[in-house]
Amino acid sequence: MMRRIPSLLVCLAAAAGAAQAQTPPEQLARPTVTAVRLADSESITLDGRLDEAVWQRAIPAADFKQQIPQTGALPTEPTEVRFVYTRDALYMGVTCFDDEPDKLLGNTMKRDEGLRADDRFIWEFDTFLDARNGYYFEMNPSGLMADSLMSPQGQTNRDWDGIWNAHVQRSEIGWTIEIEIPFRTLNFNPNAEAWGVNFQRTVRRKNEESLWTGWGLNQGMRIQYTGLLLGISDVSQGHGLDLRPYGVTSALAAPGRGASKTDTDADAGLDVFYSVTPKLRSNLTINTDFGETEVDQRQVNLTQYSLFFPEKRGFFLEGASNFDFASFDSRGFNNNRNVAVVPFFTRRIGLGADGEPQKIDVGLKLTGQVGKQDVGLMQIRTAREDGKPGEDFTALRVRRNVLRQSYVGALYTRRDARSHASPIALAAPLGSYDALQTLGADFRLGTTTFRRNQNLSLSGYYLTTTNPLKQGKNGAWGTDIDYPNDRYTGGFSYREVQENYDPAVGFTLRNGYRRFAPNARFQPRPRRVQGRTKLGVQQYQFGVTGDLQYLTGSNDPLLRQWDVTAFQANFQSQEQLQVHVIPTYEKLDRNFRIANRVTLPIGSEYQYTRYRFQIRTADRRMFAIQPQWETGSFYSGDRDQLSLDVGIRPRPGVVLYLYGEWNKIALPEGRFMTRLYRTILDTQFNPWISLSNNVQYDSVSAVMGWQSRFRWILTPGNDLYFVYNHNWVEDPIGDRFATLDRRASSKLLYTYRF
Repeated sequence: MMRRIPSLLVCLAAAAGAAQAQTPPEQLARPTVTAVRLADSESITLDGRLDEAVWQRAIPAADFKQQIPQTGALPTEPTEVRFVYTRDALYMGVTCFDDEPDKLLGNTMKRDEGLRADDRFIWEFDTFLDARNGYYFEMNPSGLMADSLMSPQGQTNRDWDGIWNAHVQRSEIGWTIEIEIPFRTLNFNPNAEAWGVNFQRTVRRKNEESLWTGWGLNQGMRIQYTGLLLGISDVSQGHGLDLRPYGVTSALAAPGRGASKTDTDADAGLDVFYSVTPKLRSNLTINTDFGETEVDQRQVNLTQYSLFFPEKRGFFLEGASNFDFASFDSRGFNNNRNVAVVPFFTRRIGLGADGEPQKIDVGLKLTGQVGKQDVGLMQIRTAREDGKPGEDFTALRVRRNVLRQSYVGALYTRRDARSHASPIALAAPLGSYDALQTLGADFRLGTTTFRRNQNLSLSGYYLTTTNPLKQGKNGAWGTDIDYPNDRYTGGFSYREVQENYDPAVGFTLRNGYRRFAPNARFQPRPRRVQGRTKLGVQQYQFGVTGDLQYLTGSNDPLLRQWDVTAFQANFQSQEQLQVHVIPTYEKLDRNFRIANRVTLPIGSEYQYTRYRFQIRTADRRMFAIQPQWETGSFYSGDRDQLSLDVGIRPRPGVVLYLYGEWNKIALPEGRFMTRLYRTILDTQFNPWISLSNNVQYDSVSAVMGWQSRFRWILTPGNDLYFVYNHNWVEDPIGDRFATLDRRASSKLLYTYRF
């Protein structure tokens, strides 16, 4: 089997390369829309009404087609998009016609919130017209503004916050949007004749998605499927310099940790952004503060391995896609095995193992494009605190773009403790003051024209790390084949992680194993008669995903697990029903302490089967619910798991999320239960002012946490935050909760643009 894999990869690489060398005729003719320049005497009042005369001179992009439910049909609710511009800004006028304006859905107004429950309008820009990277924006009828950066794979980094403004107006014809995007917000070639652009409209109550182009079921809002925006010329990007000073005040007390006295502090810092070229952006941060960052969502861990918590800090998220590596599978944070080999993980910088922040003195980041290369450079210096040494972190990422949707790349990271005189020993993964380094290479061959209109990709990577012990092997490598299409989807991935592979600025699930992961899925869509399907089902899904793991030394099996989707139905009403069967074989190569006083011994072998049943109602409903029940055998005994996810949307701007998870485990080695509760109340007064309260408790840590986070966007780019965090630890003897720590902080950011 192993000898056949290289031959298979060569064949697939040839197929992907050949597919990229040809373009179907239907993709050669791209729709166009032309922007109209405002006269010197004209101006736009941003109120959402589209009543300026220039809007009548602009010819709209209007030929949308349905993607679902009736692929290729005309939308039931038309959409028109117009562009006008001045020397300094691009304006969009969007008319979303709707015959039933009283049924528009705009439940949330919070900046960058997801819109699974709302009507929406989406647009994307490929400003360099290279189908590599782009900008993604979306709004809803309540004026929510969301934006992100796009990668060629269609993934979005939603934590990028561009400076732009917009207003929405509802009327008897539907809803209209007036949008202003300063040219300084976007990177582009000012001499280019055209940008790539596309639009998508969602009518949520009908589950109708329509697009201007790329409306095929295998396509969608990806950077490869754009029309052309013409007519933009003689515009100014300014000097490309943004200064963002900020001031912070805070008060901290930790009576549960022996520090009852409240310590107050005031500080200031500065972020400097400069466009070195239209394609290359630099960011210098001094005396960095992340006090406004949202808390992590609690998880209960019943596996042998560490949990993966995604990055949430703004400095590290902006431009993060420039550091992505082929080993990192972002298609499933809920499954930790998908993030098992992450060579550069920024939560290793400025955060302790307990999640507590460490002071960052200065940081420099450079992201963008140089010629045909995507580049990312990051240099961070953390401060010496409480006797712990300061550290220097370096990351360099280069990807050479080849063909139309492919690349070859390299990654280098370094972690270096600065002081050899520290009285405190370094914790893993450092262990010594010698610099720890990671070096890797990767590639991706991708096409959206395999068999004319299907997606296919092949990727691979190799990594090696510093090996301070000079023993064993310290590499990791793998490959992934992905065939993600509408009716049939499948893939296969392989990875091997050697026993001493240890990236000091990365995340690794475990060492000394190899993994095979095949997957296949059949997703038929029932035939429609007069626009309807039998039973109202939009699409069925049946499939299987395998996870087969073996020790590298002895080739002994560690895990054989098959997740069989026995039945899944996605309904036109947006409800969903799933049934899974999960047979598992697992052998422990170490003692597994699954709970207090409950340990499963090394060498034990287990065969068990679990069954999962899940129902999901449509998020657009005022009361949406997602119960999931999983039952069956579990290691040497049994486990019942019930989770309940509830969303309540009583009126626009008020959203209440409730989540509960209960596990009841009965093993011969011991019985125990775990509980996890989460309540989030989002109150949005308008698209610029929001208050979020997040209360969480889990029985494993016995800690209840509350975060209250107020954000006021004074004007785009200028923000005021008030954040309060309070943690209580459960005292079973006193039958009460005692304060562990509490912290209040405020932060004001202001942006000066030149």
